[in-house]
Amino acid sequence: MAFDGYGDAALSRKAMRAELLDAETELRLAYAWRDQRDEDALHRLITAYMRLAISMASKFRRYGAPMNDLIQEASLGLMKAADKFDPDRGVRFSTYAVWWIKASIQDYVMRNWSMVRTGSTSSQKSLFFNMRRVQARLEREAAAAGVELQGHELRQMIATEVGVPLADVEMMEGRLSGSDFSLNATQSSEDEGREWIDVLEDEGTQAAETVQNNHDTATLREWLVTALSGLNARERFIVRERKLRDEPRTLESLGDELGLSKERVRQLEAAAFSKMRKSLESQSREVLNFLV
Repeated sequence: MAFDGYGDAALSRKAMRAELLDAETELRLAYAWRDQRDEDALHRLITAYMRLAISMASKFRRYGAPMNDLIQEASLGLMKAADKFDPDRGVRFSTYAVWWIKASIQDYVMRNWSMVRTGSTSSQKSLFFNMRRVQARLEREAAAAGVELQGHELRQMIATEVGVPLADVEMMEGRLSGSDFSLNATQSSEDEGREWIDVLEDEGTQAAETVQNNHDTATLREWLVTALSGLNARERFIVRERKLRDEPRTLESLGDELGLSKERVRQLEAAAFSKMRKSLESQSREVLNFLV
């Protein structure tokens, strides 16, 4: 890039000394780059408008990003603008480049604002960069009218003003309220203070719950084994093939193997389930009576 290796101050001075292009020269350079890929023409075009990129980058310093990084992102936007600029449209390059420079800087600021990714849609961008300004104006107007806005009312007015859902305003308010903190930071200044990560609820299965689940599973398995043992061999075969296989067999296929009609197999299956149900109910009552 034309300004690689320069610090903020040197970069600004070099940009301010760059030539100012009149409309005719600008157009000629744009055609040379678009039609002939003339890199010298591109260099002159980028260098001439680097002051514009630096000026726009300086407006985003309040978001805490290093100025040199902002300038780098602005220059990337400027180069994208030069690559996509169509001189046949009759628009000055500076007018066209403003959008690309601003978009590049805004994307960078939003990417680096927080480790938690902030939405990058046009509405989210508008909210991110305008929410505080709109909020301050609404509060001034309310104060001038002698009205005290409640938090919910203010957020709803911001959503209406910016044209985004209320949920987006509430989310963005949280994102802009403070910077990221490490979960390994201590809650107090003491050397052995508890870390914030220690107070997070463990969403995994707790030991007591695991023991209880394993016990319940073992109990149900025992009940099923007992219920199956009360069936005859043919009934156990039908239940196993119909309910315990990964791919249950059809009544028709079982009937062909057992030499029975499809309806007869269905009746045997129903009878087997009835026996198992009675066995399971009997066992569960015994357990309840024991506990009582």
